[in-house]
Amino acid sequence: MICAVYKSSLKQETYLFVSKKGNFDDVPEPLMKMFGTPSLVMLLPLGKKKKLAIADIEKVKEEVFTKGFYLQLPPPQENLLEEHRASLGLDKVEQ
Repeated sequence: MICAVYKSSLKQETYLFVSKKGNFDDVPEPLMKMFGTPSLVMLLPLGKKKKLAIADIEKVKEEVFTKGFYLQLPPPQENLLEEHRASLGLDKVEQ
């Protein structure tokens, strides 16, 4: 299975995997509005891949096959200050 991967023009590090290049028929309209103008990044042969950098390859395959698309969101941002304070046993900074 080959899918097309598009990046969002509105959301950084957000990608949309669709079953066919240029076919967004299965993607809900509200999602497309939030995603913005899709920009093609690559055609990806999912059958030959064993893993992806961020997403679970099996989940991507399943959703592209069943729903016609997969939305990859950016990983959550780390709060290094909170992690450091927690490692020291300190409470969160009061605001």
